[in-house]
Amino acid sequence: MKWSPEAEDALRGVPFFVRKKVRLRVEDDARRAGHSEVTLADVHESRKRFLQTMSSEVRGYQLDTCFGSGDCPNRAVPAESLRRRLETVLKDADLLAFLKSEVAGDLKLHHEFRVTLAECPNACSQPQIKDIGILGAVRPGLTDTACTGCNACVEVCPDDAVRLDENMDRPVLDMSRCQSCGLCVNACPTGTISAACRGYRILVGGKLGRHPRLARELPGIYDEDGVLDVVRDCLDHYKQTSRNGRRFAEILTDDRFRDLAERK
Repeated sequence: MKWSPEAEDALRGVPFFVRKKVRLRVEDDARRAGHSEVTLADVHESRKRFLQTMSSEVRGYQLDTCFGSGDCPNRAVPAESLRRRLETVLKDADLLAFLKSEVAGDLKLHHEFRVTLAECPNACSQPQIKDIGILGAVRPGLTDTACTGCNACVEVCPDDAVRLDENMDRPVLDMSRCQSCGLCVNACPTGTISAACRGYRILVGGKLGRHPRLARELPGIYDEDGVLDVVRDCLDHYKQTSRNGRRFAEILTDDRFRDLAERK
């Protein structure tokens, strides 16, 4: 659908991670109004309608994923199976009923419990600022296969976590720098570097707003069942502790974080 220059300028002011959703909403509203072009007035009217009806769109949780993740060259692990299982866990938690019982007044989208799933450490779906962030991970390890010194692993690593040891004729992995993206594993032509572990990293307790906080990472790499166990624990703690819409980050104490970290 065609947009006027003024309407396009207004759309550019919308955060990029919701811009596509906003564009579709505005176009749908303009189409229902019988307009063939989106104008600035359509943008304003759509915004007004959204604010008036926001509570009807709240479903208790948000589950975000990478945009176009299946075609991403940085993909560490495929996560469609985990996404479906997460959706089931979140639906079963009936967070909408919980929020309705705890929040005074109309519900807003910022009341929802937010989970995001990224298939690599580039983290396009912003796991660092969500209640629970999940990132696909491939932890590299060394095998007994001889290294040819081709330098492919060094060149492909964006984190300077791999170097070649000329005395040992082998790669050296700096795990303090490694982000578990798996690029070195994919680049190694001999199998000297292989996947020691595939799964997911988990971050908890992130938020934006008046008092922003970055999520903290739990130690280790989790399989799908392990991820779902952590999510269920977090949801149980949230429903037992949160009152009047307090976000998970506000109720996640250091003791509770240690409990989650020690369950691995």
